[in-house]
Amino acid sequence: MPEVIINGPAGRLECRYMPGATPDSPTALVLHPEPDKGGTMNNRVTFATYKLFQARGFAVMRFNFRGVGKSQGSYEQGEGELSDAAHCN
Repeated sequence: MPEVIINGPAGRLECRYMPGATPDSPTALVLHPEPDKGGTMNNRVTFATYKLFQARGFAVMRFNFRGVGKSQGSYEQGEGELSDAAHCN
């Protein structure tokens, strides 16, 4: 699972990306639960979902929202986090 850093709207976003089985594989972006409730890209449900998509041949990415893990910025009650997800496409 290669670590990827994306330039997000509030700074760097820490990501993990796995390419798909084929060049035209579908893509999945896996989001974690709310950071103020302990959510991270390493949450067990988030990680299991990531692995499930990977096993089915998807190109898949999970990332930490702003202010979580190595991602820069601070939690914005969901509004800024939507922008983070949009920058991961």
